[in-house]
Amino acid sequence: MSYSFHLPLNSEADTQQLARVVAQHFTEGVIYLIGDLGAGKTTFTRYLLQQLGHEGSVKSPTYTLVEPYSIQNKQVFHFDLYRLNDPYELELMGIRDYLDTPNALFLFEWPSKGGEEIPAADFTIEILKSEDELSRHATLNFQDEMLYKALEQAFQHA
Repeated sequence: MSYSFHLPLNSEADTQQLARVVAQHFTEGVIYLIGDLGAGKTTFTRYLLQQLGHEGSVKSPTYTLVEPYSIQNKQVFHFDLYRLNDPYELELMGIRDYLDTPNALFLFEWPSKGGEEIPAADFTIEILKSEDELSRHATLNFQDEMLYKALEQAFQHA
């Protein structure tokens, strides 16, 4: 069954809470992070990696395309495809080597630029900024009923 969940992200604390819930229920697979520049995709990623146990800085891989992390013997790959001109560039950089990593977590910012070179999402987070850019609204799409219930509880949805 497919689930969709909508929530306001009015502060970094809301984003941090979302990352906490996601980290408890989604530790491997493919996450797409969709949103305009400055929407909070990298901020969410930073909080998610911290919740998974990463200590230290989390830098945006805008220029390197990928930033790998090893967190408690778990591999996490954060891709930022914003500067990608052609999806085939991913093949040239050796994306298959990353994708062949068993039980890894893959986060893709700007997944629409990856074309057929990246796997389909198991979990999608779209973050939209308000007109005044002071708040955000997130739409999450996924398959996990336990994650849905945890989000309902954490964000007190009826």
